[in-house]
Amino acid sequence: MTIRLCKKWLRILNSLLTGLALFFITHIIIWFQVNGQFIWPWAKDHPWTLALLGFPISYILIIATKYIVDGFDGLLWPGRLVGFGSGMIVMAVLTWWMLGEGISTKTLVSLLLATGLVCVQIFWKA
Repeated sequence: MTIRLCKKWLRILNSLLTGLALFFITHIIIWFQVNGQFIWPWAKDHPWTLALLGFPISYILIIATKYIVDGFDGLLWPGRLVGFGSGMIVMAVLTWWMLGEGISTKTLVSLLLATGLVCVQIFWKA
């Protein structure tokens, strides 16, 4: 591999990992923003305060999309699917961990499909 090709792959990998990390971070924040009302009385009593998180969440998602699109050489669809898959994973894990909802067979299959979707978009270069 030439040095130029190595640098290109490192840039792509950096973009994908940065975008994916930002997607996961925002989905975690969104989960607490939306479902915190079922955990803490304060969150239930202050929905407008939680709604103010919408602005920074949107900004981080815009930046995450920029990185993902850069990592996929300008393609937008893979980023949408990565965002969806990462959201599914965060939803299942945090709902199980924070609210004690078990992961049913249907949820487990959905999680595996979401994980597979993210992996296909990241690792399958066509």
